[in-house]
Formats: sequence, structure tokens, C-alpha cells
Amino acid sequence: MSEKFPESGREQYPTSPLGQTIAGIPTGRDVDWMPLVDYRRADVSETTIHGAVAWAHGGKTVHSFGGNVLCYGRSMMKPLMMKVFADVLADTTNVRQKAIAVASHNGTTEHVAAAQSLLPESEWGLMQAPLDVPLVQFGRQVRRPRRWYHCCSGEHAAILKGSKLKGWSRVGYTLPHHPFCKGYIDVLRRFLGPSWTPLRVARDGCGLPTLSNTVGELAVCFSGLARQRDEDWIWNAMTSEPDLVGGFNRLDSTIMKACDGKVVAKEGADGLLGLAIVHPDFPDGLGVVIKIAHGWNPQATWYIARAALGVLGFELRNPYAMHRQKAFLVPGVVPPDRLAALEQLPTWDPWSPNNETYDYEPPDDFGPFGSAFGREP
Repeated sequence: MSEKFPESGREQYPTSPLGQTIAGIPTGRDVDWMPLVDYRRADVSETTIHGAVAWAHGGKTVHSFGGNVLCYGRSMMKPLMMKVFADVLADTTNVRQKAIAVASHNGTTEHVAAAQSLLPESEWGLMQAPLDVPLVQFGRQVRRPRRWYHCCSGEHAAILKGSKLKGWSRVGYTLPHHPFCKGYIDVLRRFLGPSWTPLRVARDGCGLPTLSNTVGELAVCFSGLARQRDEDWIWNAMTSEPDLVGGFNRLDSTIMKACDGKVVAKEGADGLLGLAIVHPDFPDGLGVVIKIAHGWNPQATWYIARAALGVLGFELRNPYAMHRQKAFLVPGVVPPDRLAALEQLPTWDPWSPNNETYDYEPPDDFGPFGSAFGREP
């Protein structure tokens, strides 16, 4: 066995840089990613963002645009993961502590203070989030890595607190055989059926287990989050303290502030956004999940989220203006019966007209070396 493919762990170690085909586990090259939005410069598409979108109402998917894609829910699933501890944390934490428990935060002083407040200082050493620096740019330049700066530190602290209150060992709380992970699977089975089992359980970036789901299954779970919003504190905590859930200029925080308590939004790596929506047309709870094929892209995700929310009557501003490009949505991001409403949502702002192109028709002799440039060819 060569050093590139070591003897130790060889049963899990890749044997080819081209990847292997595993029955029942489609890779990103095996699925039909759908175009979601394209950026055009003077009518020519320069960049096309692919991904998958699913809408779910109650316990079933009602619109799927590539929603059969298999992925990991990762941090987007924190509102559902915390349902494992919803009972024991209800009266033992305040609303800010509850919000940071489901957060993927920027790592500001405010975020760190809220996360640390979940545990007595004597127990801080138990928290096993990876060393990191804040997500905000200034913090990444001047801060030394600390566990509390990691975007998942609040979740880790909440799991430790919740495990203690439930009488569970806190040793190995990041492992899949810990009662926390088993409890999380039970939560998902409430929405996906008692026989549901993840095809894969992987180690997330923060060290906790993450489960594989299709984008459609994730939308069903977020539908359940909306439907059961009054059964625990999770919905109220997120909509009451949206800036603790993400932070300044974060898409999920911005959505929750714009939607007046009717929408819970949660970002997740890599390229995920989950929306749990209260809307009269969907009395059993609406879940919308967006997955960007190439990973984290808040601008593209923002356009798609604005479309989904806009056709439901929610107002979310456009992202920051693009330079010399315009974004155009693909109709499949919303159900067919919402397409007329989608056509009324321009992806550009009135104060930013398309004035960065040349307003003329090229002459017949126009060419890269032609006289149209005022010089001889």
C-alpha cells in the first residue's frame, strides 16, 4: 500500500481521486442539478448558479426543482436538533441563551457572551467546538483562534447544559452513539416517518454528527417546524433574537427581521437555507429549502429566497447591487401557480437602472479591429 493510500483506515480511505460509485449514494455528478439564477451582462449569461429547491406542506413535498438531491443538513438543522433539549432548557435558559443555542453566529462579543452564559465558567473546558476566529472580517484579521469564536459554540454549550439536565454523560457528546444524536434522529422521524434512517451519518465541521437527507426531506422537516411552532420555545427565540442566530448582514437574520415573526430562517453549510413559513395558504406549515450546488453563495441564495418569500407576500430587499450584471431567476424556483407573482419581483432596484451598457446598435462593420473604433483595421 502506497503512502497516498495508507494501510491504516484503508477500508474508509479513497482508492481513487476520481471517486467510487456506492450503490444508493448518488454523488453531485450523478444528480440533475437545476439552474436557479443566472447573471447576465448585456443579455449574455456569464454565470449560472445551479442547485435544488423544494417546497413542502405538511408531511409531503408539493414542489420539487431538483429536490431529490442528497446532501447533509448540517447547521441548517439546529432548530430541529435543539428539540432534543426543548423540555429541559425551557425554564433553565433565557431567550438570548435559547437563540444562541440554535445559532451559527458571527463570533462577535455579543455572541460569545451569550454562548458562554449557558455554562458556568468551571465547565467551559468541556466545550469541544473547534478553534476558530470570528466570521466577521475584522475579527478574522486580529483575533486569535478560540473555541467560543466558532459559529457553533452556542449549540455545543447548549448540548452540554441539556445533557447534564437530562442526566446524560457529557463525555463523547459529539459522537453519533451519544443519546443526543439518537434523540435527534427520533425528532426527524416525527416528520419523516418512524422507519426513516439516514443513509450516512458524517462528522460536521464542528465535530457533531450530521445526517444525510434529500432536499425534499429537509423541506418536510422545516414544514414541521412551522406547523409545531407553538409546542416549544425554538420559534419564539429565533424570531425574538434574530441577530443572535446569525448576525450583521447574515441572510437568515435579515429574513427573520423582515418577516415579522412569520418566518424562521436558518443558513447551513454548504450552500443551504431553510425557511419555515406561516402562511394562510399552507395551514399545515410551509417549508422551503434551497441548496446551492457549488456551496455557500449568500448573494445567489438571497435572490432565490427573496423570490420564494415574495410570491407569498413577504418583502425582502434585493442583495447589494451587482456591477454591470443583472440577475435573472429560473421559473422553477417557485411552484407553477406562483409564477405570475414571481414575474412582478424585479431582481434589481429602481435606483440602480441598467445604465452600465452601451446604448447603441453595432454597425455592420463592427469588429474587434474594425473602423467602428475610429481607427483603420
